[in-house]
Amino acid sequence: MSGQSLLVPGEITPVRSVPGNIRRPEYVGKPAPTPYTGPEVQDSDTVERMRVAGRIAAQAMEEAAKHIAPGVTTDELDRVAHAFMVDHGAYPSTLGYRGFPKSLCTSINEVICHGIPDSTVLRDGDIVNLDVTAYINGVHGDNNATYLCGDVDEESRLLVERTRESLNRAIKAVRPGRQINVIGRVIESYAKRFGYGVVRDFTGHGINSSFHSGLIIPHYDSPHATTVMQPGMTFTIEPMLTLGTHEYDLWEDGWTVVTKDRKRTAQFEHTLMVTETGAEILTLP
Repeated sequence: MSGQSLLVPGEITPVRSVPGNIRRPEYVGKPAPTPYTGPEVQDSDTVERMRVAGRIAAQAMEEAAKHIAPGVTTDELDRVAHAFMVDHGAYPSTLGYRGFPKSLCTSINEVICHGIPDSTVLRDGDIVNLDVTAYINGVHGDNNATYLCGDVDEESRLLVERTRESLNRAIKAVRPGRQINVIGRVIESYAKRFGYGVVRDFTGHGINSSFHSGLIIPHYDSPHATTVMQPGMTFTIEPMLTLGTHEYDLWEDGWTVVTKDRKRTAQFEHTLMVTETGAEILTLP
């Protein structure tokens, strides 16, 4: 694995502005969102609006990813994604969510998730996850992907490739009538073939008008995930695989989650709707 030094927090720039005519999620300016009490199965109008939000989120992520290169700061990636979403009439869902100060998450190397964009400079050989969620017309679309920065070592490249494949396999396992735990069973069994850890304490989630509805999608075979999938149900699958332990530490910023052994980790995510025969990906560019 790459012998690069471990990450340290950088300097965070001021909060970026959003035009006043763009609708904010209800949680902006509050310490926490109002708990969601609506259904997990969405009507066709909600799903159509989620397709729009998902497409904008996917396009914003793609646009930011074009700028990944050695010497670029994670704050610059945030600037690009923020500008794209705002220019398309969407609010960056992470901005102000429980106080999060930026418009996407940038998680590098040993960071499992929720890395805050700052003055950190990407290095040749890094892997970096971009996690982008857009809010428009009252609904959210959430996706993420891990990208290679420059010349990345073989072990890390395989981790990224296989994490993407674990998401693809999990999506194929989605069927109405099956329990949610089939998703984690597929991911965990695939990851074990390579000796990877599967992060357990950060999961996929229900999503709709709520960023996180309360529905939990574990990425391991949980005996408690017995909710049965139904057509119209919307949620994310976002496996986080590691080269070592699934255990983690939390930085003092209260957000940045790093592997306890500081080995590398990768993640991929889509927002999905359960169909009559499988799953529709709502976060396609």
